[in-house]
Amino acid sequence: MTIHPAPTDAAPAEAFKAGMALLAGAVTIVATDGPGGRAGFTATAVCSVTADPPTLLVCVNAGSSAAPAFAANDQVTVNVLTPDQAAVAQAFGGKTPMAARFGAGWVPGSSGAPVLEGSLVVFETRVVERKRMGTHDVMFCRVCAVHVSSATPQAAVWWNRAMRTLA
Repeated sequence: MTIHPAPTDAAPAEAFKAGMALLAGAVTIVATDGPGGRAGFTATAVCSVTADPPTLLVCVNAGSSAAPAFAANDQVTVNVLTPDQAAVAQAFGGKTPMAARFGAGWVPGSSGAPVLEGSLVVFETRVVERKRMGTHDVMFCRVCAVHVSSATPQAAVWWNRAMRTLA
């Protein structure tokens, strides 16, 4: 691979999206509840920032139906899904009304933010900083609690525009 100097302009959006389709990511449901209401969305735009203090970066589309609740609430959970939870991921990633997304299996976490039972791992967080970047709001979330499943681990990952299983 030849590395070229950085161009002065941004790459075309379609080229960027095609490249990102090949960057595998964990399938998560990011959820919140509080003064701004209860909301959640399916995301792969989640990553660790630092272990000290434990912090995650979470991105939400500023134009989404979930964005106002995330702008108003500071308590957020990141629920890492298993392949068995594909239907939940689809409901939270589509046009399902917000109230209908939270069916059976959701319980309040220690902060009050929704936790999806059966998740591979759940990170309970508190938003410590927000920043607008283009079409998305970036939230820096301090991890307050981690709940790891005792089941045999299988992860749902998004790669090449489809959900895959990683065992």
